Amino acid sequence: MKIKEQYKVREMAGEHVVIMQGQAGGEMTRIVSLNSTSLYLWQSLAGRDFDAGTAARLLVERYDVDARKASDDARRWIDKLAECGLLEQ
Repeated sequence: MKIKEQYKVREMAGEHVVIMQGQAGGEMTRIVSLNSTSLYLWQSLAGRDFDAGTAARLLVERYDVDARKASDDARRWIDKLAECGLLEQ
């Protein structure tokens, strides 16, 4: 999978966010806020294909977490991105 290239992280009011513009007259604009860990994963993986294992390895390398916790966290992060429509398969 890959993060859709049309979405970029912006800094707004001290927070890192992804703005998802709604369709005219249809959907509302959504703002997805990224905490520091989500931002790290986004910046590390943007523009490249990845899977949950890749994201988990990044978490293990950067943070003091075991492989199982990193895998669970990576899967939840990916699920949230998919739920928001930020990923392409």
